[in-house]
Amino acid sequence: MSETKTETKDEGVERPEKSVTTTHSARLAGGIAAYSVTVSTTNLKDEAGKDRASVFSVAYVLDGVKDRSTRPVTFCFNGGPGSSAVWLQFGALGPKRIDIPDVAPAPPPPHRLIDNPQGILDVTDMVFIDPVGTGFSRAAGKTEEKEFFAVKEDVESICEFIKRWLTKNDRWNSPKLLAGESYGTTRAGGIARQLADDGVALSGLVLISLATNFQTFIAEPGNDLPYVLYLPSLAAVAAYHGVVEEQDLDAVRQFAIEEYAPALMYGADLSEEHKGALAQRLSEITGLPADEIARRKLRIPYLWFARTLLGKTDKTVGRLDGRYVGPDLDPYSELMQRDPSYDAALSAYTASVNAFLRSECSWESDELYRVLSMDVNKGWKWKTEGRLGFVNTTEDLRLAMVANPHMKVLVANGIYDLATPFFAAEHTMRHLGAPDELRSNVRLTYYDAGHMMYFHPPSLRKLRADLAYFYGWALTT
Repeated sequence: MSETKTETKDEGVERPEKSVTTTHSARLAGGIAAYSVTVSTTNLKDEAGKDRASVFSVAYVLDGVKDRSTRPVTFCFNGGPGSSAVWLQFGALGPKRIDIPDVAPAPPPPHRLIDNPQGILDVTDMVFIDPVGTGFSRAAGKTEEKEFFAVKEDVESICEFIKRWLTKNDRWNSPKLLAGESYGTTRAGGIARQLADDGVALSGLVLISLATNFQTFIAEPGNDLPYVLYLPSLAAVAAYHGVVEEQDLDAVRQFAIEEYAPALMYGADLSEEHKGALAQRLSEITGLPADEIARRKLRIPYLWFARTLLGKTDKTVGRLDGRYVGPDLDPYSELMQRDPSYDAALSAYTASVNAFLRSECSWESDELYRVLSMDVNKGWKWKTEGRLGFVNTTEDLRLAMVANPHMKVLVANGIYDLATPFFAAEHTMRHLGAPDELRSNVRLTYYDAGHMMYFHPPSLRKLRADLAYFYGWALTT
């Protein structure tokens, strides 16, 4: 690291904008490359021109590019809501990644950031955005942070940040893309539409672990759809742990649509004989007791599956990644209470991002970097303007595609993801409602891992190959 430049613009606000640029190098797919990292805050304004938020970002820009208009830039964010962008930054897309084992708890510090040849800096510059309330992003002036904790307000703040970043960095004519994970895909759908309405055309969206339609994965009385859409993921996880034999997931998909879904539609009118036969078939697919499945009226909550799959033990399989196994809080609970796949990496990511920003990027702050804020998550206002029921930005995605028929979409799915199941992503895309000629603009990819499929080295390599193909496709057609 060398050549540090610091600029501070003090306009008498509570949170003056600050920017620090450092130079680095890493081994990328094409060899050793030099790049600049700019960590900065960008202040969002209200209608009176007063600061209302300070948004923190980390921008990676490849050095030596003469014409920036030929160089794409991808705006990246994670989900939660309440998560910073560290997972995509240091797990998948950035030039450095955190060196931790797969399917195991991270060891204690010190942790290592190592070169990430599977990152995508060789094909695109990247800006990792921490929404307000996460990372170092905070409300400013008289504005309260909770004003940003809502679907619409969150989308508007990120759109404002993107347009300000394009202006400050003279990148309006560069190809522009979004990369979001989990709730970040919810956000991406809304942003794509808002930017299209503002005349900002995107070349592509990378949607990792799709969550644009909450009706597909949140089961509650009156909504049986998730039980159907979770079934192939339950089958995959059960087979991974050897509880059942390897499953033909296409056959499970077919059973779910043609037999399981119609049976749930019958509700209380389903005959006991039919219910018993289906409970037995569901037991063969999931490894759970047929009598318990029947007692639950054929509905298999994923939290019950995760806690029950391994039998009468104190162990649970993971929610974010069903390959993981760990002790649960209450050995007598029927439902998962603690997710071992979440716990496995959190401490390593928390230590590494703090060390990287302060030591390698010369960022000075006494504030806590919020990797994941449960205050944001618990305080989120889920109602979307003009709609009743579940959050669903799939319609925003459709309208963005209609407004910009050149925009391409990649949907990346983990087979063992019990948070946003892959069959739900397939259902969402089948019901996108886009014109027939635009359906070919969407590509789905699959990985033998979970929600953060990049934790699994073979899946990280496959994700890199899929992204390289996607960028070539999105930027040339």
